[in-house]
Amino acid sequence: MYPHLWESTAAVIEGGGHTRVEKLEEADFLFFNGSAPEFPELPDNIKFVQASMAGIDALVRAGVVNDKARWANAAGLYADTVAESTLGLLLAQMHQHAIARLAKSWDVRDEVEEKKTWLHDNKAVAIMGAGGIGVRLIEMLQPFNVKTIAVNNSGRPVAGADETFAMAEADHVWSEADILVLIMPLTADTHHIVNTETLGKMKSSAVIVNVGRGPLINTDDLVAALQAGTIAGAALDVTDPEPLPDGHPLWEMDNVVIAPHVANTTERIRSLTGDLTLRNIELFQTGEKMLTEVDVVAGY
Repeated sequence: MYPHLWESTAAVIEGGGHTRVEKLEEADFLFFNGSAPEFPELPDNIKFVQASMAGIDALVRAGVVNDKARWANAAGLYADTVAESTLGLLLAQMHQHAIARLAKSWDVRDEVEEKKTWLHDNKAVAIMGAGGIGVRLIEMLQPFNVKTIAVNNSGRPVAGADETFAMAEADHVWSEADILVLIMPLTADTHHIVNTETLGKMKSSAVIVNVGRGPLINTDDLVAALQAGTIAGAALDVTDPEPLPDGHPLWEMDNVVIAPHVANTTERIRSLTGDLTLRNIELFQTGEKMLTEVDVVAGY
């Protein structure tokens, strides 16, 4: 387990009959819970890497992911937490919480009333990258009676969604969505997928929510669109750059809600990854595909 010892997580894995060792050269697999710059050079004895994060795109960009070992992430493991956080961010933006926070005054009540919008008011919610988190979010959105549009790579129907489209056939979704939720992995194809062109296709009343990866959005283009009224607002758990610097224009916008990358928390990660790792070990030992195995070519 590297670079951090999570004792509670290690205890779960050891409770499944496995032994934690201090040296990589003595291990069969690596449980990695750090950032890309902390990733160690893998010796040949490491058969697979279990990453604690939902996606390993940062490791792919750092050039440490290769086919010398098999790789698994925690995709879908944090569906409940991230979906709940997504809903919270979205509602905070639509209910104009940032206006009062920035004003620090009751005097903005009329402005909040004027700008507040309602999720249950026949809204269309597009979920870009609708995997396990997207399915859970669709379930949480059901009481609001929204129309849900799921977008994924394959176009295979997503459970609970009113419509599902393959990414290659989803150009019309930009102009149809009242709320656009980004949960997709960061790849060469999705980097800056939100930019001046795609923002220009959206409704002026639309809201973007990003709980995926910061660089899915071209931040300068987003700032310009928000300032010009091209879209109505944004709710961001991830940003580019990250951390978002003090004094950045996004901090001062009353139509933007920002959280410091806490859609999922370390406590939840530690409490959930032990059991996932045990299951992946079992599948690896029987020669099967691991539950969250990563395609090293695609990066997810």
